[in-house]
Amino acid sequence: MRKKKLPVGKNIYETDCPILYAMELFGQKWKLPILWYIGENKIIRYNELQRKVVGITSTMLSKCLKELEKDNLVSRKQYATIPPIVEYSLTELGESLLPALDSVYQWAKGEMGK
Repeated sequence: MRKKKLPVGKNIYETDCPILYAMELFGQKWKLPILWYIGENKIIRYNELQRKVVGITSTMLSKCLKELEKDNLVSRKQYATIPPIVEYSLTELGESLLPALDSVYQWAKGEMGK
C-alpha cells in the first residue's frame, strides 16, 4: 500500500484522506461505543444506551446522538407518549460501518490476547 504524503504546511484535516474523513464522523471517544451498542441491539432506547455506554454523561450522549443523526449514521424515532419514548437505530449508512467495526474489534481482541 502506497502512503499518500500530507502536504507540508497544510492542516491535515484539509486533505482528502478517507481515514481522516471517517475519524471526523465517528472518531470521538464516545461515538464508536454508541454505534457499536446500537448496532448490537438494532433498536435501543436512550436510557438503555446510557446504561451500556459506561461513563458517558447525559449531555455528552445527547450531543453525540445529535451529531450521529446529523451525519446520517443514526436514526431517531420519538413516540408521542407520556413520558416520551425515544428509540435509536442505525441508518443504512450506519449499518454499512458494522463490518469494519467488527474487523477492528477482532484485530484488537487478538492483540490484547498476546
